[in-house]
Formats: sequence, C-alpha cells, structure tokens
Amino acid sequence: MSVRLKLTLSYAGFLVVAGVLLLASVWLFLLRDVPDVLATPPGGVLKRSVLVRNFLPAAGSVLFFLLLFGLLGGWILAGRMLAPLTRITDATRMAANGSLSHRIRLEGPEDEFRELADAFDAMLARLEAHVAAQRRFAANASHELRTPLAITQALLEVARNDPAGDAGRVFDRLHTVNARAIDLTEALLVLSRADQGAFTRVPVDLSLLVEEAIETLLPIAEERGVTIEDFGDITPAVGSAALLLQMTTNLVHNAIVHNLPENGTVWVDTGVRAETVVLTVENSGEVLAPRLVPTLTEPFQRGTERLRTDHAGVGLGLAIVKSIAEVHDGSLTITPRRAGGLRITVELPAPGPAGPAHQRPDGFR
Repeated sequence: MSVRLKLTLSYAGFLVVAGVLLLASVWLFLLRDVPDVLATPPGGVLKRSVLVRNFLPAAGSVLFFLLLFGLLGGWILAGRMLAPLTRITDATRMAANGSLSHRIRLEGPEDEFRELADAFDAMLARLEAHVAAQRRFAANASHELRTPLAITQALLEVARNDPAGDAGRVFDRLHTVNARAIDLTEALLVLSRADQGAFTRVPVDLSLLVEEAIETLLPIAEERGVTIEDFGDITPAVGSAALLLQMTTNLVHNAIVHNLPENGTVWVDTGVRAETVVLTVENSGEVLAPRLVPTLTEPFQRGTERLRTDHAGVGLGLAIVKSIAEVHDGSLTITPRRAGGLRITVELPAPGPAGPAHQRPDGFR
C-alpha cells in the first residue's frame, strides 16, 4: 500500500469513527430517554420502536456518506500533502542518475517539507561542488603525473639515440625528475589520508612541531637567504602528530620558497586563545592580488608570480594544509600582506583549559 492510500484510509476511518461516536451520542443522550409512547399533536402518538427503526437506516446512510466523503477527501488531501515529497523523490532520482545541478526550490510556508527540501538542495550544492573539485583534482593530478613521465621518456629516447652523449647529465636529470614524481605521489597519499580523517588523536605541542619543521627546512632557507624568526610559545593541541607536522612543514616550506629573491624573512608564531590554538606563518615576498589568494588552497594552483624552482613543491602544499586543518575541526585563513607575501593562520580547537605558560602538560611531546 502506498503512503497516499494509507493516509486516505486513515482519514476515512477517522471520519467514520467520529460519525459512529456522534450517532452513539445521539442514541445515548436522546433516544434512550424517549418514552415508549410519545404524544404528538394533534392527538397522535409515536411509538419509540418506530423512532428507532427510522433512526437506524438514517444513521447507516450517514455513515456510508461519511465513508465515501472520507475516501474522496482523504485521497485529495493526501495527494496535496505528499506533493512536496514527490518533488523531493524526483530530485533524488535525478541526483542518483548523475544530475546534481537540479534543485527542488520548494515554495510555501516554513514547514517540515520545506526544511527537508532546503536541506536536500544544500546537500546537492555541496555534493556538486565536491564532485567538481574531485574532477579538477583528478585532471590536474593526471597532468602533473604525466609531465615527469613524459620527460623521463624523452630523456631515455635521447640517451638511446645518442649512446655517446653525456650519460652523467642524463642520469642527473632523470634523478631529479624521478624525485619530483616521488614527491608528488607522496603528497597525493598525504592528502588522501588527511581527507579520510583516519588517524588517532593524541596530545601534541605545536611549538615543538614548529621547531622540528624549522630545523628540517633550515638548509633550504639558508640556501635561499631567508631568515626564519620563531615566536612560538607552548601550544598544546590534540590530533595526529604526523599530519600536524606535515601541515607545519608545508606552511614553513611554502613561506621559504615563495619569498623575496634575497634577504627574505619568515615569521612563525604559535599561541593559545580562549577556545582555540593558533599557528601563524608570515613571509615577505611579492605583492599578491587579493583575487589570487582564494585559489592558493586549490590543488596544483599557483599564483602567476609563484614560479617553480628547485624547491617549489608540487602545488599541493596549501591544499594539504587546508585538508589537515579541516579534519582536525580547524580553519585556515590566508591574507595578503600589504608589504608583500602572505599571512597564513591555522586555528585548531583547544584541548581544554591551558596550564601555566612555564609548564608543559603531561603527555605532550
């Protein structure tokens, strides 16, 4: 039985029951107290048995009419009530067939059906955006992975066609291209692991992660003439130590390689607020257009002035940072500096009331 038929029978049944109760009330409160013989003017009499015989067929006719009226009215009312649900079902079928651009846009009062339709439209919008982002990501990843493979094939063709050539130079170039392909593959794996959110949350100290990231990247900073200034204080957080270290390393690495050609500076700061812990990384550099900033967290997106160098990465740095921040229930904010460069802030939920600034909480590493 369909829901509409069930509602129709329910409406009709309720109406018939209400009619039966009404007629029973008439019988109980009126006919029961009627005497056996009722005098009627002028000089006539009406027996109670005759009144009862006349009442019962009339009551049956009324109940039959109520049943028909309840079925017809219930069918119409149920159809009107379920019409929004039919639109939602049609939209669901269209979405299941791959049409994510369709929207219900249900009009009318703010009732439960309107809330359900609006929530479904919002879900379709998010799903459509997610699918579009995944398609762009797949296309960009395919392009990025194809480039080192094509270069490798070209170098091998050159080496085969010119056996007397400089083999050492070819090997060095192959080593560089292969290393870049490995870096890209590892970055894709990190991004996938971060998106899945499959990790164990443990106590960590962001300030220690910053120190480790700076120590790791210091040779690159010195090579490029970039000074790193760390203002971090003890910053307890909860999450994956490996992913948060990857996030911190990406931020510092991004600030180093996208800096001034010489005498650049990177400022790193960590701190605790009322309900969040904050990691801020700023760097000097070229002035960026405000319209360019929102695109920097898209996979494989680089600003027009942010050209590849030996350490420029694979275009996934800030995308990985954003993904890691989000799976830790945090947020990422990117702001261009007036003097040039960027200010990137990551806010994560605080693990609880912070202890005194001079003490490291037990369990943090």
